[in-house]
Amino acid sequence: MPLILPVHLAVLALAALLAGCGKTETAATEIPVIDQTVAAYVNGEPVFEGDVELEAVARGLINAGQDFSADDDEHRIILDQLIDQKLMAQEAARRQLDRDPSGQRRLEMARERILGNLLVESLVAQQVTEEAIDKMYAEQVRLQQANDQVSVAHILVDTKDEADALFRQIEQGETFESLVFNNSKDTRTRMENGDLGYLAPNDLAEPFPVVIANTPEGEVSPPFETADGWHILKVKDRRTEPPKTREEMRPEIATFLTLNEVSRILRRLRTEATIEQGGGEIYVPSTEPAAPIPQSPPGDDEL
Repeated sequence: MPLILPVHLAVLALAALLAGCGKTETAATEIPVIDQTVAAYVNGEPVFEGDVELEAVARGLINAGQDFSADDDEHRIILDQLIDQKLMAQEAARRQLDRDPSGQRRLEMARERILGNLLVESLVAQQVTEEAIDKMYAEQVRLQQANDQVSVAHILVDTKDEADALFRQIEQGETFESLVFNNSKDTRTRMENGDLGYLAPNDLAEPFPVVIANTPEGEVSPPFETADGWHILKVKDRRTEPPKTREEMRPEIATFLTLNEVSRILRRLRTEATIEQGGGEIYVPSTEPAAPIPQSPPGDDEL
């Protein structure tokens, strides 16, 4: 189920633009700290462990900050490839290919692409937070469950300790229904196995809509708190397709937030910039991001 919130065409163009500039991680994450430990010397020039880790992250083999040592199967493969890459770069420099005007311009363009990607990584680390993802997910759930009818039951107790103890019993094999009568303080429903009937999730107080969205049909939610106390919720039936869970929707939301933030900063930069055409005439750029740059040939992203 795609995001319901509208995504401007300019943001879609930016998605293609970033794809053209190389793989960019859009999940909320920290920018990795480069490990300066030397993995190998190539004709006296170092290849750092941090280089190997960054390459593994770029290929999706590990997450940023995850341990990646010489004992990992892929480590040697990536290190060998980085050694070959440095050998070829050294040979290119020996042939003075980096001094050729065309080569210099390509290196400068690669630098610009990399700097753009570093800006995106910085924006992700600062703006695409778990709190922002939670907020958008709650809005998505509200929109997706606008016409839902869900049959739910609950156990209501006073304290977290009581709720946790009951939830452990359910995890150990006790049925939800067997625990309602002797434990729930909701006198209206405990004689009916806690049944609340069919409800529209969006008519309920927070965090009921999100809890319902994250609880599969026939399953029981972990304890959660409202103004009435601590609840354990069972989703008995749905009359409509359930929304995706937070974890299922998280990559889409993180991507949307990232591209939206990049679009916002580009609008500001375009407004503030002084841009002249080749003949000296003032160029007035669109306030929207341009069409995507075609993907560069392999290797141009690397300096």
